[in-house]
Amino acid sequence: MQLTSSQRLWGALCATQAMLSVAAGAFGAHGLKNLVGPTQLEWWQTACQYLMYHSLAGLLAVGMLAVLPKVRRAPLLFSLGNLLFAGSLAVMTLTDLRTLGMITPIGGVLYLLGWLVMILGFIKPTQSRAN
Repeated sequence: MQLTSSQRLWGALCATQAMLSVAAGAFGAHGLKNLVGPTQLEWWQTACQYLMYHSLAGLLAVGMLAVLPKVRRAPLLFSLGNLLFAGSLAVMTLTDLRTLGMITPIGGVLYLLGWLVMILGFIKPTQSRAN
């Protein structure tokens, strides 16, 4: 099976996000533990976990595009969720910008919408046109 340019783009983006999750997790475990408090370290860990989970989910969706075209929006939703959810938690950990906590739930909703797209892709078959 040959990947489309869109699949290659989203696959590379989601794989990059997964790699960033590993690097950020290592930084949190080794570089941040003496610089921030326990609450901020928990935020960082949560950000890294959700970043990885939804990077992998995006890669799963990219792989499924060939057989379930209805999931094509899932990688976008997971990536935007990563930006808003994990990104806001990471910035809050490193700065005093606690107001970013207001956008964290928006990222969570985007994660949920990505999963909903995946669910619907499985339970609502694609209509084929009669020739």
